Amino acid sequence: MESAFWDSSSLVPICVQQNATSVAEALNKRYGMAVWWAAPVEIRGALARLVRMGLLMPNGQVQAQIVMENLRQDWHEILPNPEVRERAERYVDRFPLKAADALQLAASVAWSAGRPRGRVFISGDRQLLEAARELGFKAIEA
Repeated sequence: MESAFWDSSSLVPICVQQNATSVAEALNKRYGMAVWWAAPVEIRGALARLVRMGLLMPNGQVQAQIVMENLRQDWHEILPNPEVRERAERYVDRFPLKAADALQLAASVAWSAGRPRGRVFISGDRQLLEAARELGFKAIEA
């Protein structure tokens, strides 16, 4: 199975039913997962926001966290290091990204060993997808 870098925004629809769930689940069948070290924090934050907004019940949050933990068993995590931080620092200057998104993008470049051309980057965030495309990734919206 080919591997892809998955941004947190593309993992949430696998954990909880959303508009992008069917697309994300289909991509999950096709691509293995490489994710940024902080992705679980971002996913849990997204789930907590859905509960606060009344779009997810607390028991649904627990079920979604279990799904995330199951995914986590098989994904490859890109760990923080000075190279990732330095790239992220450059990316916040170069692209209209939030710090967390710049870290995800930097982690994806580390995952690709600095050669993103043609490698798959999956995200639900259009700005992040555009930045990934500019770096040479094959960007897929989930």
